[in-house]
Amino acid sequence: MDGAAWPQVRGDLSSTRWGAAAFLNNLEAACTSISRSEWAIRWTNIGDAHRLLGDTNIEKGYFDEAAEDWLCALTAFEVARRLACEHDPEGAGVPAKINTVIQKVGARQQKIERVLIDCCDQVEIVAHYWPANGHSSAAPAIICISTEEEPATTLIGRLLPVVMDRGMSVLVVANSDVSNARRGQSDMFLSCCVDYLASRSDIDAARIGIYGDGSSAAMATDFAASDGRIAAAVCDGGLWNLARMLASVDWITGTTDVPDEEVVSARRLRSLRRLRCPILVVAGGRGIVSASEAMKLLRDGAAAPIDLQLAIPQMIATDGGEVENFVTSDDRIFGWLEHKLVLNSPSNHC
Repeated sequence: MDGAAWPQVRGDLSSTRWGAAAFLNNLEAACTSISRSEWAIRWTNIGDAHRLLGDTNIEKGYFDEAAEDWLCALTAFEVARRLACEHDPEGAGVPAKINTVIQKVGARQQKIERVLIDCCDQVEIVAHYWPANGHSSAAPAIICISTEEEPATTLIGRLLPVVMDRGMSVLVVANSDVSNARRGQSDMFLSCCVDYLASRSDIDAARIGIYGDGSSAAMATDFAASDGRIAAAVCDGGLWNLARMLASVDWITGTTDVPDEEVVSARRLRSLRRLRCPILVVAGGRGIVSASEAMKLLRDGAAAPIDLQLAIPQMIATDGGEVENFVTSDDRIFGWLEHKLVLNSPSNHC
């Protein structure tokens, strides 16, 4: 167990991520002998060691090795951030460490651009753009919306090690920037993000996807249904809006009767048919979709020509609450996006 939980600090990203995934899979057993807070400290130390190794490699002129060291650090710090319990002083400094490493990566690799996206009424969205690694031609792009509780930089730090070599550019926006808009404007704001990406010469406008992290999955569904330019969506498949609608009906009618399953199934299918692109629904874990409802959605979707797949992150129970194995979950999500937008592109079938 200790071997999986304490990977060697050698700048090998695949080994670091494998070690992080193995540790999280066995977290419940690991916490029987060492506290969750202590593990948070250990993974913070692993991140610090990778960061310092990257700094040393920069001094030696080993730029590629330094970049991989820093990506390892981001993975380790994300493990530590998730292990640190609320109000736990051991985790208070981790977000600042993540921001520092993001700046180091951006200074030596493709620059992480801070862009202002113009919308109506003289409103601007602040977004962060990361270009595809090593692409000389127009690449696909993913609009990533952070979950409600986290800033955009937290999502950037988590995703950089995942997207680095997948041939996709990423535009990250904060949930708060989009959801705080007046009613009906969230889709318009995201449409402006698509406009921005489509205007860039390094982006293939026909291969733009959207990913709603956690509570932003419903927002991703609504936008993918409203904007036909979206080529793939990681979202909730309309389940959150359906649940709210059913709850409203119960409240208005003053009944607590179990709704007719055939009626609910028809509404699920109606929501799915609004989506004209392949979709991946992430269920369970910290998300807003239960695994049981997602399975019903998958069943209903089988009755229509809809490209629908389901991903259920592994959750590990500890005394401090459940922890998601974000490593395997993110690999699944962005592997799916890569398959839909990169590997299935016309240029790869010539």
